[in-house]
Amino acid sequence: MERDKNFILGVYDDEDVLLEAITKVRKSGVKIHEVYSPFPVHGIDDVLGYKRSRLPIAAFLFGMLGTILALTIQFYMMKFDWPMIIGGKDHAAFPAFIPVTFELTVLLAAFGMVGVFMVSSNLKPWGQPRIFDVRITDDKHVMAIDLATNASLGEKNIADVLKDSGAAEVNKKSFE
Repeated sequence: MERDKNFILGVYDDEDVLLEAITKVRKSGVKIHEVYSPFPVHGIDDVLGYKRSRLPIAAFLFGMLGTILALTIQFYMMKFDWPMIIGGKDHAAFPAFIPVTFELTVLLAAFGMVGVFMVSSNLKPWGQPRIFDVRITDDKHVMAIDLATNASLGEKNIADVLKDSGAAEVNKKSFE
């Protein structure tokens, strides 16, 4: 059995039942691969044990890169490349640099965050998404459990844990 190929799916009708089920399933020793929901569920990150995202750090670093790049380009242009002689002396007016600096800071922070998010989420244009259940975009919540990760527990035991936790359905899904 290959990793990330065979899954047991617990299908839930209600988000409150799902949150309680996640706690019960994790306490029983089953490792959850992922939980899919048609809308954001408040508190699901904490229950699943996810760490806080480091995306704001990437946004700050890309924003600083934008600020430094904007100031460097403008200063170089005004002082060396095409100096402006204003009042008999070359001039680099930092207050005039503020709008361009702000815009480049925001632009690079936004593009950087999108790029980091796509790389960290393994989103690529040529990739095929895994659709565990078509109802996850409509009205059902699905908890996917990888059978290879939880091989020591057994398929029947995992299905029983999901049923006991309140799953409306328990299905098996295989990917090629």
